[in-house]
Amino acid sequence: MQIHEIMTPSVETVRPNDSLQAAAVRMKQLDVGALPVWDGENVVGILTDRDITINATADGARPTEAAVKDVMTPDVVYCFEDEPVEAAANLMEEKKIRRLVILNRDKKLAGMLSVADIANRTGDSIATGQVIEKVSEPAKPHRRRTKVPDTPSETKL
Repeated sequence: MQIHEIMTPSVETVRPNDSLQAAAVRMKQLDVGALPVWDGENVVGILTDRDITINATADGARPTEAAVKDVMTPDVVYCFEDEPVEAAANLMEEKKIRRLVILNRDKKLAGMLSVADIANRTGDSIATGQVIEKVSEPAKPHRRRTKVPDTPSETKL
C-alpha cells in the first residue's frame, strides 16, 4: 500500500509571518495538531500545537504579535506520496513523530499522514501498535542532574 492511498490530501497551511493566534485559531477550526508552514512555493517548516504551547509560552511570546516562523520546527520530516506506508511508519518510529508531511516528487505539498491514518486505514493493528509504541517512548530529558540534599540542613538558600 502506498502513502497516497491513506494520507489526508488537501492540507491547510499557515505562512511564516502569520500570527500564532491566527495559526491556533485555524488549528482549532480544523481540529488538527499540526499545520505545514508554506512560503508560497515550498514547505519551510511545520507548526504543531506543542510548538505554540511550549516554545511560545516558555518564551513569553504574545500570540497576537509572535509569528509562526518564531516557533515553528524548520526541519521538515517528510516522505513522498508514492512510497510504501511502511517507509512512513519506519520514519515516524525513528524520528518519534506522530504526523508526517507528504510531498510529491516535485517536492510540493501533497498531504499529511498521521499515526491515526495508518491505524484507521491499513487494518494492520500490530504494525500500528508498534509505531505508536515507538513514537510514544519518552525522550531522554535534556536536564542537568543535580544532587538532592540528604537533609534539610544541606540546603543552601
